[in-house]
Amino acid sequence: MTNSSPPPGARIAVVTVSYGSADVLPAFLDSLSAASTQPIEALVADNKAGSDEDVAALVTAHGARHVALPTNVGYGAAVNAAVASVAPSVEWILVSNPDLVMSAGAIDTLVATGEEDPRIGAVGPATLTAEGELYPSARAVPSLRTGVGHALFANLWNGNPWTRAYRDDTVSGSERSDAGWLSGSCLLVRRSAWEAVGGFDPAFFMYFEDVDLGYRLGRHGFRNVYEPAAVVTHTGAHSTTGESAAMIEAHHVSARRFLDKKYSGALLWPVRISLRCGLAVRSALIKRRIQRG
Repeated sequence: MTNSSPPPGARIAVVTVSYGSADVLPAFLDSLSAASTQPIEALVADNKAGSDEDVAALVTAHGARHVALPTNVGYGAAVNAAVASVAPSVEWILVSNPDLVMSAGAIDTLVATGEEDPRIGAVGPATLTAEGELYPSARAVPSLRTGVGHALFANLWNGNPWTRAYRDDTVSGSERSDAGWLSGSCLLVRRSAWEAVGGFDPAFFMYFEDVDLGYRLGRHGFRNVYEPAAVVTHTGAHSTTGESAAMIEAHHVSARRFLDKKYSGALLWPVRISLRCGLAVRSALIKRRIQRG
């Protein structure tokens, strides 16, 4: 179910997902008007529709469209559902978490960068934490070497070469650069590129849907570009606040799913087994740390 009508001729759609997000949605939606001088179609996919929280009324009051989902389908699938209903005139889709505030002109800057080259499939901004620190929102696609090394040593050896390669310290700085993937907390995607790869893979319920999207865009010949001239502030992952064993498990399940997908094929089964072992060890170590407090 949707409500509200898109602005006539809107070229940009903004899609976010709500899961008990009434406390952060107003600031996010209010920041959109200053982020672009162009008409914007804003949509909120509600993964908790029908709860005591009246997100529909809040969304409508802020001039956005409410997309009610029958159950919690996950982040990527919820975004897909909203994108499927955007106006035909939309050429660019900004996917964003709801606990984020756009800086003035941020969307216009992202669109301008994307329009410089038709091969650019996605553009990501510089993302600041609530404390004003730069978050590494553009990274390299995990490989066999970096995937296993990061999985095994990220929490044991600070500054290990595999984690540095995975986080790609040359990206997310002060210069525009290409990346393997862009954080799904905020990224602008060319609609034709989105449709070419089929959007997010709904098999990823939570985590790694953005890694997978960037990887598939690259395989289709599109560029993922980090644009630090556009700035957003991520106020905090409110719907996943805190670190729990369940969240750690979900993260590692998604990581395993992505790496299994990347290294598919009968001849690569030893690779998949190695990656699964590495991820299992990392998951167990982190869970043990959480239990110890």
